[in-house]
Amino acid sequence: MPRAATNLGHLNYGDYCRWPDEERWELIDGTAFAVSPAPTRLHQALAVEVTRQIANQLLEHPCDVYAAPFDVRLPKSSEADDLVDTVVQPDISVICDPDKLDDKGGRGAPDWIIEILSARTAAHDQIRKRALYERHAVREYWLVHPIDRVLTIYRLDPDGVYGRPDSVELEGATKASAVPGLEIRWPTNAPTED
Repeated sequence: MPRAATNLGHLNYGDYCRWPDEERWELIDGTAFAVSPAPTRLHQALAVEVTRQIANQLLEHPCDVYAAPFDVRLPKSSEADDLVDTVVQPDISVICDPDKLDDKGGRGAPDWIIEILSARTAAHDQIRKRALYERHAVREYWLVHPIDRVLTIYRLDPDGVYGRPDSVELEGATKASAVPGLEIRWPTNAPTED
């Protein structure tokens, strides 16, 4: 799990913007978490393939796809950017509202987030970020388990909570509900973890 920085107090986006560019961090509710070093080859191969497929399918669609590192600020209502205390860098973000995009990245919940799990980030992505994305109303959240070749899908229900997740194998195609008509065809020849 990414390690939390201690003894730094409650941090915000203004603090985050002053940190060195060569270090990658996320802020969740004012606590800084170090983002793990470069992901594995399997992680990157899946991230690139899924991003490519989404981008190709969005050519005639108003949504945009962004791959990490891409800052997603999750403000509490209309607070000023410098005061936002939650900034994450999902592996893949799909944003359909152009008003949520600016030169700094995204501001507000993406419609669809995909995280590709690794040993270092699995608990963080499955527990902390799942709760965060639900709280900020990310419509659809996919957790890709590359080693087990399983996909866990969370979708907001009408009450604004993630119900029981769907779990499917990474084979064939999986449709995204956040972007109607979009589907991911899982590669059969993905590299394996060394």
